[in-house]
Amino acid sequence: MHRNIEGKISQQIARWRIGIVVIILLTLVRLTGSLQFFEWITLDYFLGQLPSEPTDERIAIVGIDDRDIRQIGSYPIPDRDIARLLQKLQTYKPAVIGLDLVRDIPVEPGYQERVKIFKESENLIAIAKVLGQDIIPPPAELPREKIGFSDVLPDADGNVRRSLLSTWKDESREEYVFSLALRLAETYLKTRNITLENGIRDPDAIRFGEAELPRFLANTGGYVGADDGGVQVVLNFRRGKVRFRTFSFQDIVNDRVEDSNWLRDSIVIIGITADSIKDTINTTAIANVNPPGVIKGAEFHAHATSQIISAILDRRSLLKTWTDGWEYLWIIACGLLAIPLGRIFRSPLQNLFGVVIVSFVPIGVGYLLLWGGGWWIPVVPAWLVFIINGIAYTAFYQNERALKYQIEVKSLIIQERLNAIKNAFKIIHNGPLQTLAYIQRRVRQQDVFGEKLFDELENLNREIRSISDYLQQESDQIQVSEQDKFLQNLIIEPKSFHLGNGRVLDLSLSIDELFQIVYSETFKRPYFPNFRTIKAKIVKFDPIEPCYLNSKQKQQLCSFLEEALCNVGKHAQGATRLIASGTKKEDRYILTIEDNGSGKISSTQGQGTRQCRDLEKLLGGKFKRQTVKPKGTLCKITWKLTEQNQGFVNQIRSKFEKFLSFQNSQY
Repeated sequence: MHRNIEGKISQQIARWRIGIVVIILLTLVRLTGSLQFFEWITLDYFLGQLPSEPTDERIAIVGIDDRDIRQIGSYPIPDRDIARLLQKLQTYKPAVIGLDLVRDIPVEPGYQERVKIFKESENLIAIAKVLGQDIIPPPAELPREKIGFSDVLPDADGNVRRSLLSTWKDESREEYVFSLALRLAETYLKTRNITLENGIRDPDAIRFGEAELPRFLANTGGYVGADDGGVQVVLNFRRGKVRFRTFSFQDIVNDRVEDSNWLRDSIVIIGITADSIKDTINTTAIANVNPPGVIKGAEFHAHATSQIISAILDRRSLLKTWTDGWEYLWIIACGLLAIPLGRIFRSPLQNLFGVVIVSFVPIGVGYLLLWGGGWWIPVVPAWLVFIINGIAYTAFYQNERALKYQIEVKSLIIQERLNAIKNAFKIIHNGPLQTLAYIQRRVRQQDVFGEKLFDELENLNREIRSISDYLQQESDQIQVSEQDKFLQNLIIEPKSFHLGNGRVLDLSLSIDELFQIVYSETFKRPYFPNFRTIKAKIVKFDPIEPCYLNSKQKQQLCSFLEEALCNVGKHAQGATRLIASGTKKEDRYILTIEDNGSGKISSTQGQGTRQCRDLEKLLGGKFKRQTVKPKGTLCKITWKLTEQNQGFVNQIRSKFEKFLSFQNSQY
């Protein structure tokens, strides 16, 4: 009894091992920051797809457009015109005015007029720039509490997703400064007796009344090791076709405002909206903007201000994230959930279809949590671990069903079961996982965006779909009785070999033809950087008579060659020469892959080495991998050519029938 329990536990551990490895690998990939870009664009897409919101009527933008500049006749806008605009705006009695225009030096004519209106306007907030090399001081005539900085923090892809609310002015840390958005929100909320205070849960955060703004940290959400200096928040941009009321310079100075109440007691932000002047912010989180992905600086400050006052007054959701522990628990749960899903249907195609459908659950959960409560959870790693484990275990359980009778007919039959599972994992290892690693590397190097990224993801999609086709072909072999189906799944001679790039090879071809195709297709893959440096290639494969190899051996030899070439592409840094040869010497055959790169042989036995050891047993040969001098790696397998026993299937069938007869006699 005790041994049975131990055996079942060991069986379950073995069954879940691949899935756990995939979960660990995806977790490590996320910890390196390789998935940051995908998590950012997912957040942007979700925010853009959330339901529209009504116009925030508490905020108005006065934009100086190209027509205004032509009417004024010069740029920068002279101080006289700025003074005239401010004077006119004050007649509408706004709560606060934010001037998103640099005024650190006089712009004649009208400098004295502008100084006078600045001093008289108690509700005016002007800007400065405090970050980076291009520091711009504020207008000298305004006190410190009437200044807000206008700096923004773009992410690595150029898009802005965070709002910097406060920071130290310089490295001396002598003066703490606030952003334009925070100054505007502070002034506006004071009119409602709501004051700015330090946080309670997080003393370094910002709080208005009972609403505490969640402070951005280095690993918030999809970020890994980001700069979290100062006080930052993730932006929940306002949504809708008309997000804020917008007026032109001429609308204000010529009294063309339809209803004066639109500006009374409101927040007015003055900024440049002219297409000829570059004052833009990149974001893909807002739908219905023209041009797509770009908003004006004044609108960005309106979004940042609106987020604060809407959270305080309307209880609109601020973007929040789980702690790291809960995020990784969610990723692990999605990975584990995919494992039992691999056995729902008997048909591999139906099962893969079911896995793909259910894989939308983490996507849906992520969208609903963002919509309902402003929670930003890791959707991309959860979806990836779900889909990879779902595909892997569809193959796993389809092969496991072949062993439902739980017989013990020779160790070779059991080995065939394990080999089928390994083959399915090798397809995923040499295909989609390699493509994913390639995309991650290019994203880190910031050399793939937009359509190029879409093309790479399309390629990944095709490779995943090709695995579905492969599994379907495996299941659509000749229709036979239940007993024959069982035998067929155990000892069937495969008819095809599935390359990592999705191409399927007919195993009826001669082995030298197969070797040549595997070499050519693998060498063409773009995501192996070390192939680019190879100049000298020696490629020659001697033929082998058909009687010396069965289809299973052909399949495993092709897999060995592909894996060895992939290792050259990944690890043989600076290689300039590659030898790929198959040589027949008397009654032996030697398959060799040798390079002169600087890659090192790992001291641990990885997936590729285990595959080679399995092939060694299958052929009754000898596998060898070693470093060659002065540098390079040699990978070689040698075996004796012997005729294949065609009566093997009949022998196994006879033993299986005897076993069934024995089993039936027990009942």
